Amino acid sequence: MYSDKKNILQLVALLKAHNVIHVVVCPGSRNAPIVHTLTNCEDFKCYTVTDERSAGFFAIGLALRLNTVVAVCCTSGSAVLNLQPAVSEAFYQRIPLVVITADRPTAWIGQMDGQTLPQPNVFGTLVKKSVNLPEIHTKEDEWYCNRLTNEAILDTHFHEYGPVHINIPLSEPLFEFNTQELPKVRTIKRFSALERSKVLEDYIRKCCRYEKILIISGQDCMPLSSAESYHSSLFERYTWFAEHLCNSIQNDKLIWNFDTALYAMTTEEKKTMAPDVVITLDGHIVSKRLKQYLRSNPPKEHIHVSPNGAIADVFCSLTVAIEQNTSDFIRLLSVATDEHSSDYSYKWQCICEHISEPKFAYSEMSAIGALIHHLPKHSILHLANSSTVRYAQLFKIPSSATVCCNRGINGIEGSLSTAIGCASANPNQLNFIIIGDLSFFYDMNALWNNNYSSNIRILLLNNGSGEIFHSLPGLDMTTSSRRAITATHTTSAKGWAEERGFEYICINGATSLEQNIKSFTTNRASDKPILMEVYTDAAMDMKLLKDYYHQLKH
Repeated sequence: MYSDKKNILQLVALLKAHNVIHVVVCPGSRNAPIVHTLTNCEDFKCYTVTDERSAGFFAIGLALRLNTVVAVCCTSGSAVLNLQPAVSEAFYQRIPLVVITADRPTAWIGQMDGQTLPQPNVFGTLVKKSVNLPEIHTKEDEWYCNRLTNEAILDTHFHEYGPVHINIPLSEPLFEFNTQELPKVRTIKRFSALERSKVLEDYIRKCCRYEKILIISGQDCMPLSSAESYHSSLFERYTWFAEHLCNSIQNDKLIWNFDTALYAMTTEEKKTMAPDVVITLDGHIVSKRLKQYLRSNPPKEHIHVSPNGAIADVFCSLTVAIEQNTSDFIRLLSVATDEHSSDYSYKWQCICEHISEPKFAYSEMSAIGALIHHLPKHSILHLANSSTVRYAQLFKIPSSATVCCNRGINGIEGSLSTAIGCASANPNQLNFIIIGDLSFFYDMNALWNNNYSSNIRILLLNNGSGEIFHSLPGLDMTTSSRRAITATHTTSAKGWAEERGFEYICINGATSLEQNIKSFTTNRASDKPILMEVYTDAAMDMKLLKDYYHQLKH
């Protein structure tokens, strides 16, 4: 019988799945349920060593002789520190070691409770990776525990060998052993750029045999300069989703309005159209609706391709991470693609072709749409964050435009400064910046320098608050909480813009927007940058947006 602790079961099952079967175990009470589970599973070869200082080096000897990953497990407190010399040796000798340390609940650190000290990251830079497993109470806890354990074990042999640290807090009761079998666990694999192995090629070929394959381009995954001719043929075989931020090659079969389509689809349609295989290419994906859809309808395989081989498990279903740039992977995929036809892509095309571009009354959405429709060729469009990114996705962007956005963290700070810096690198190319009022006023100092010229066009959307916060579900905003949460204000950018040498345009309605949008987007001879401030009503914007989505449903 095994421990009832679910984080222990995940850990042991994944050690087995990754073939880490040689484990050096040290005596102790806090790690007893781990040791009990390991020693009662016939797949493991356990070696008992009392002194942790010796146990760590014993594990190193095993790893050197067996040429495999070896684990060492100890109890909490000072026992952990006694592994430090062996860990440092393994790090500098590049020996694959999984250091498993049992821990006490974080709440008891520094509370005069025996054998407690801050154990997460205790080995510092002497391990390739350090993870702290959660105690599992929910499905999300279980997914997180599984992902962290996979990541740690994979890092023992990614690029170069080395030790990793898995810390596992355990609350009492410790000694309940009623579980008869190890759980079936999701095992993540990873291929490095150095491995152009037949195993990887065979795996890709196997995935290509599925009927329903979905490719999702992340931010900046395929710059226009790297587009290649064979790329377009893959659209016939696979469904391809791409947000504007991906800056991918343009193709009539590339689907950019999938987010809106997902809103309009019925639950049954979503289930029928759920993919068997998802391939994500490189950068960030904005659509929350897409994330929720694929988490609720998990694919059989999820492959993530990125230059650093990151374990990016955004849909909670990752099976393989591949360290490769997008162009090289597309070549590999094109070779692996068989002649087998599928109507999956055609069906998605039919669904999304029925979703026409929206036509809004005067609002933030109509202002963004107007700019996108008048966007000059070969210009750069900067999207600040939050609402501007989502609203821009409602409209089709010209194929020659490049889209930029700070989506690494997607914070409010620095979006204007980043755009100004980008524009300064090439003063001859027009740069359009769509930015909300809070983002603009937060980063006003971006204009407090002289590193900009007349190629700047700022579309400032001012509705007197943070619009996205008005749509938070389940939040009953009283007058005081509304003011605090949405940061309501009555500030105008006019004085600051003119003082900083900008030509200032004020927009208060559909007529003035229509009259000024063409001159705003024209590459005219001017020695001044331009700031167009569009005043809208947040409540009306939200109503128009809700009405649009309501119409989609009906």
